[in-house]
Amino acid sequence: MSLELLADLHLLTRDGQLNADARRKLKQIRHLVGLLRPALDDVLARYEAPSIIDCGAGKSYLGFLLYELVLAPANKGELWAVESRPELTTQGAVRARKFGHMRMHFVDGSIADAQLPAQPNVVAALHACDTATDDALLLGITRRADHIAVVPCCQAEVARQLDAAKSVKHRDAADYALFEHGLHRREFGSHLTNVVRALALEAHGYQVTVTELVGWEHSAKNEIIVAKRVGRSNAHAQRKLDELLQRFAIAPALVRGLAGLTSGAATSATEAQH
Repeated sequence: MSLELLADLHLLTRDGQLNADARRKLKQIRHLVGLLRPALDDVLARYEAPSIIDCGAGKSYLGFLLYELVLAPANKGELWAVESRPELTTQGAVRARKFGHMRMHFVDGSIADAQLPAQPNVVAALHACDTATDDALLLGITRRADHIAVVPCCQAEVARQLDAAKSVKHRDAADYALFEHGLHRREFGSHLTNVVRALALEAHGYQVTVTELVGWEHSAKNEIIVAKRVGRSNAHAQRKLDELLQRFAIAPALVRGLAGLTSGAATSATEAQH
């Protein structure tokens, strides 16, 4: 990689060295690039101009490394970095021009409202906080992306839903014991969130792998969900998902988003018949 680019991203110190924080950050991103490599090789082989979307891009560390290590050597492929903070998209666009990354685009705004390719080939999100990971998954699923990869971060929504549902009369005592205490509720809610995400992907025709990104000593947010589209739907996974949602009385953002789209499609079909 360009040492000048790494320095411009502040991943190198002024004297060209890696400090401890930058070393951890770079290790995570390079591991993610490595885990994405089969997906990237697949779309580069099958498409003339594959599209990659980096959701919740932040300072676009992932985007720049993907471009440097994969897209630039391949001499094809377009990358869109979506970020809600305009100052970061502006900085990213300036940096891309400076280093000649002309097939790298920066989109300011929410993932849901961003103007992006109709059918992206790869959708990725590295540490998109809380429901932003669900927004990335919803984008990938609804636009039938060939590959989706997310490293979730700070999943708090389901923990709040578990807390709100703890007084439900039919709550099983053994189930409630799993998240009775606040610390357990946060940890169990985070785990349950990712289980729901994996099942939702499977239900919509994706083959899913869940694994570690790097060693726990480098990051506490260490789970990565990688999915490859292999079919239209999976009724068995959908049944498991429905049972899980009912058992714990939860409705995460991804589930609500997918249900809204299904409902909207059904309404449109009914209106068309009349």
